[in-house]
Amino acid sequence: KFWIIEYITERKKCMSKLIGNTDFIKLPVFIKGKVRDVYDLGDKLLIVVTDRISAFDVVFRELIPDKGKVLNGISEFWFKFTSDVIGNHMITTDVSEYPSDLSGFSEELSGRSMLVNKVQMVPVECIVRGYLEGSGLKEYRKTGSICGIKLPEGLKQCEKLPEPIFTPTTKEQEGHDMNVTFDELADKIGRELANKLKDTSIALYNKASKYAESKGLILADTKFEFGILNGELVVADEIFTPDSSRFWDMKEYEPGRPQKSFDKQFLREYLESIGWDKNPPPPALPEDVIEKTSMKYKEAYKLITGKDLE
Repeated sequence: KFWIIEYITERKKCMSKLIGNTDFIKLPVFIKGKVRDVYDLGDKLLIVVTDRISAFDVVFRELIPDKGKVLNGISEFWFKFTSDVIGNHMITTDVSEYPSDLSGFSEELSGRSMLVNKVQMVPVECIVRGYLEGSGLKEYRKTGSICGIKLPEGLKQCEKLPEPIFTPTTKEQEGHDMNVTFDELADKIGRELANKLKDTSIALYNKASKYAESKGLILADTKFEFGILNGELVVADEIFTPDSSRFWDMKEYEPGRPQKSFDKQFLREYLESIGWDKNPPPPALPEDVIEKTSMKYKEAYKLITGKDLE
């Protein structure tokens, strides 16, 4: 009886607008990340995008309305849009096509989940920068370079780079990822694969950047993860979402200052303003910060996909 009551309680929570955990899914857990919960279906995975949010590698207690659906929907859009550049791990987001074990959770999973092929992940985060901001700006101000790539002197914050640059990082099990030069990456995974990652990452960035500009957006930088599927390189995890990319309003773009952003930079700036030391536990987020963050995500969804979030 206790188990049934607990189960019903969890179901009611999950069927509300916000989903912070996915413990209602009784399948083997593959991995639980800061935002995504991934379940093992043998040769496939189920990725469920929650409404959790993290900043500075810390997950907050508060949930952001519709964030999971925004991230899932944007990744679906970009996976389809860039499929001529490289394949991806997505199978479907249609819950009616999911395995029968999940048929009882169509309402909870609809719009915020994706059935994907299981791939062998490449242990590197592939970052492409078209503009000077974030950790790249900090490194440039110290060394004049980013990941060993020498840049022109006198560049301003958020200034467009002469050409997009590939600045990979390692994927660390604990702590922060570490910047590496291209040669260091080649030594770690092999030069042929490193070249493929670089060329593909820049090709993806160039195609998405051109499309974003047609929608009044600047794609400042982004990061990818890749895997091997049936011997072929594919892009996996997420792609060109507000969590993995910086999107700026083209109309208000002005080098030399921070830009109006459609990602969680808004949240980061709030956290910087209150003097949080970036260590757990995180501070409570005010209701207006939660609401504005949600609005930023939904605005990004509409600009990118051309439609309102269902």
